[in-house]
Amino acid sequence: MHAHAHGHTHGPATPSRAFALGMGLNLTFIVFEVFFGIRAGSLVLLADAGHNMSDVLGLGLAWGAFVLGQKPPTPRHTYGWRRASSLAALANAALLLVAVGAIAWEALQRLQHAEAVAGGVVMAVAALGVVINAATALLFLSGREKDLNIRGAFLHMAADAVVSLGVVVAGFVMARTGWPWVDPVVSLAIAVVIVWGTWSLLRDSIRLAMDAVPPGVDLAAVEGYLRALPGITDVHDLHIWAMSTTETALTVHLIKPVPASNDDLLREVSRDLHARFGIEHATVQLERGDGPPCHQAPVDVV
Repeated sequence: MHAHAHGHTHGPATPSRAFALGMGLNLTFIVFEVFFGIRAGSLVLLADAGHNMSDVLGLGLAWGAFVLGQKPPTPRHTYGWRRASSLAALANAALLLVAVGAIAWEALQRLQHAEAVAGGVVMAVAALGVVINAATALLFLSGREKDLNIRGAFLHMAADAVVSLGVVVAGFVMARTGWPWVDPVVSLAIAVVIVWGTWSLLRDSIRLAMDAVPPGVDLAAVEGYLRALPGITDVHDLHIWAMSTTETALTVHLIKPVPASNDDLLREVSRDLHARFGIEHATVQLERGDGPPCHQAPVDVV
C-alpha cells in the first residue's frame, strides 16, 4: 500500500524591496571603495570591497533563492527550481575563496615592499562603509526572527559593519603613524574573516549538493519518532535531504500490519515532522509487512 503525506509551509514573503535596496547600496559603495582604494593605494580598501562584494552575492543568493523557490514544478523539473539556491551557494563560495587568495597574495607582496597609504582617505571611506552596512542590516531587522534568509542577511551585514569599523581604525593608525605595513596586515585580517565565513558556506553547500541531512535535523530523533507511532512495527528506507537552502524533504517506508485510519496517521506524521523537525515535504509509504521483504529495507540499500 502506498500513501503520501505532504506538508508544505512557506514563511512570510521575503521583502524583495529590502534585498534590492541593500544590494543597490552595497554595489554603489563597492564602486566608490574601489575607486578611492586605487587612488589612495590602499589594499585594505580593496580587500574590504571584496568583502562587500560577498555581501552583494549573499543578498543576491537569498533573493534569488526566494524568487526561484516560488516557481511551480514542471514536467521537467518536478521539484521546481529549489535546488538552484544550493548550487548558487556552492559557486558563490568557490568564487569568494579565489578572490581571497588574490587579496592575500597581494597583501604578502606589500608586506615585503610596503607602500605609503593615504590613511585619511581610508578612514573616511571605511566610515561610510560602516554607515551603509549598518543601514542595510536595519532593513532586515524586523524579519530576522521568522525567516532564516532574512536572519542570515541581517547577521552578515551587521558583521560587515564591524569589519568596516576595523578598517576605520586601520586608517586612523596609518594617518597618525604613517606605518604602511598596517594596510596589508589589516587586509590579511579581512581575508581571514572572509575565509572564516566562506568556509562554512562552502562546507554546507557541498553537503546540500550531496543530499546530506541538513544541519539542525537529527536523523536518529526522526527515526525514533516514527518508530513510536501507534501501529508502526518497523521503519526503513528513511532519507532526509535539503530540497533547497530553506526546505527539507523526507521519504520513508513504515510497516503497519493493521491498515485502519491511515489518512489520520499520515496527517499526524506530516504535521509533527514539520512542527518538531522543520521537514516541509514528507512522503510516506505504508506497508503491511505480510509479504516478501521490501527490497529497500536493508540499511545499505538506497
